[in-house]
Amino acid sequence: MKTSPTFLLVPLLFAMTWAQCPVPADLKTANGTKICAQLYTKNSPYYDQCCAGSVLVVPPDEDQPYMPSAFNNKVTSLVVGQRCELTVWSSKGKGGKTRKFKAGAFPRLQEFRKGIFGDWANAISAYYCKCS
Repeated sequence: MKTSPTFLLVPLLFAMTWAQCPVPADLKTANGTKICAQLYTKNSPYYDQCCAGSVLVVPPDEDQPYMPSAFNNKVTSLVVGQRCELTVWSSKGKGGKTRKFKAGAFPRLQEFRKGIFGDWANAISAYYCKCS
């Protein structure tokens, strides 16, 4: 039996439509104001179920040396807007390890190493976001 290549693409197209993470170009408020980044707290082993849970909306040029308590060490995925950069720290007061995330979707922060041991899931305690 011969299978059509189109038939094989249909599940892939459906998987792409179920994805939860927004496209970086779509990060805007209801009135059209640019959003620098969005941070999410719900973790999942499935990419299409990431970027869920509580959402922290980060406007451009926001500098937070102390994360809000509902998000401190609870962020598991994030999206950074176009022409923006999010710098994160592993300790309060901008201490500890640091990492810069450029524009894009990062649905599983456990895939991003933080030194020899550990990863960035549930490890963000401070941030600064800037856009050009």
